Amino acid sequence: MIQFSLRCDSDHRFDSWFQSGDAFDKLKAAGLVTCSVCGSAQVEKAIMAPRVRPARSAAAPQPEKPLSAPASDTERAIAELKRKVEENSEYVGPDFARQARAMHDGDTPERAIHGEAKPDEARKLLEDGIPVLPLPFVTGRKTN
Repeated sequence: MIQFSLRCDSDHRFDSWFQSGDAFDKLKAAGLVTCSVCGSAQVEKAIMAPRVRPARSAAAPQPEKPLSAPASDTERAIAELKRKVEENSEYVGPDFARQARAMHDGDTPERAIHGEAKPDEARKLLEDGIPVLPLPFVTGRKTN
């Protein structure tokens, strides 16, 4: 996995994780990399500074931020996106790839779904022309 700093044509900046640099290029070419703030598909890699961690003895303790309060406009936008996705689609868990394929093939009625797919499952869906995209958050898993 690799994290890229990204920038859209409206100069919104955000980070996202990808399986590899090639995976980013393929998803971008398929129009599946979009700005997490405005939704623009005109996204490019931004200049990134290397992440260097100071020695443990030199690192000053940081005050903890509450996990429930988004700290930036980007975090608020992602929280709002998560809320909308969870309200307007069905969580299908690890059965996502099978159900997405069944809808694409016309074997089951189309509906909005979200869930989990292994990287090779997601890659195969994209190769077969089935439109899927990674979400910039972890979905709320149903336990019952």
